[in-house]
Amino acid sequence: MIPLAEPTFGDAERSRVVDALERGWISPKGEYVTEFEDVFGAWIGTEHAFATSTGTAALHLSLLAAGIGEGDEVIVPDLTWIACANVVSYVGATPVFADVDPDTYTLDPASVRERLTEDTKAVMPVHLYGQPCEMTPIQRLADKHDLLVLEDAAEAHGATYRGRRVGSLGDVGCFSFYGNKILTTGQGGMITTDDDELAERIRLLRRDGMSRDRKYYHSVIGYNYRLTNIQAAIGVGQVERADAILENKRRVAETYRRELTTQDVRFQATPGWGESAHWMVAPVFRTTGQFERVRNALADADVETRPFFYPLHEQPPYAGSGSDCPVTERLHERGLNLPSAPNLNHQIIMEICDVIRNAL
Repeated sequence: MIPLAEPTFGDAERSRVVDALERGWISPKGEYVTEFEDVFGAWIGTEHAFATSTGTAALHLSLLAAGIGEGDEVIVPDLTWIACANVVSYVGATPVFADVDPDTYTLDPASVRERLTEDTKAVMPVHLYGQPCEMTPIQRLADKHDLLVLEDAAEAHGATYRGRRVGSLGDVGCFSFYGNKILTTGQGGMITTDDDELAERIRLLRRDGMSRDRKYYHSVIGYNYRLTNIQAAIGVGQVERADAILENKRRVAETYRRELTTQDVRFQATPGWGESAHWMVAPVFRTTGQFERVRNALADADVETRPFFYPLHEQPPYAGSGSDCPVTERLHERGLNLPSAPNLNHQIIMEICDVIRNAL
């Protein structure tokens, strides 16, 4: 089977993992954790970076550190991975689902504006499938209503908005390093921020609430959300090779677009104000019938695909939220993720495109 996603590793990762093993530093206390935080934070362009056990843990810690809790509302795009809503529920707040832009598939500022109430305390723009959100109008709303801006950049390592990397635009940014992500450590996450107060709170909560001055003294209820040194060693190597990985992702995406764009197939828009990281190639078909034919034909050809995320307001834990998100619903019915690994060669991409054209 041609997989949907596949990590790429080289000597940069391998040599560091072997070094960590040979020196016996495999826990979160090893030197590679600090190095990974330093190089990733510098690459994104923030003062602080904190490695975490998962991307979900990064989101959870960020909300906790910002004081979001019971009685608060957090606006989340209806089209995204369910962890974005779950972490809001973890802290006792309520996720409020906003619709997405029909071209970029990312959070629609007009829909955010419609959902604002006196209980809204944060907004979570998600840079979906590697495409950055249009952050300026979201930031203006946040400034006007004193909202926390929590960027979910799990799928968008290296994407930029008006020349700045995502994860450095809001109050805090969160990344995932799951095995299918652009940069991976197998599992893991990262929090990025320039806010010194948030950073100090994140540092405290991530290590079981243990005081930095009094060892084994815990001033608050905390969480063990740290990354291991072996995973961090992989991460350092991935950042070292990030430009090459992103260039290959761009090549894969551009080939699909060139071969398949027609009146029946359109791709996620990449407006001039941003540059996508092309995590997933995400065509949307003109009809649901075309979507089904293409998906079935690719399955018959042993090509792995996946549909777009289910609308969050239709997921059982959040059913009955009353959200009206017609764009999200249409995209879910017609959108498909194609194999997007950075090492996907041209011949395989062309074979996939042939299957799609024949199905259409």
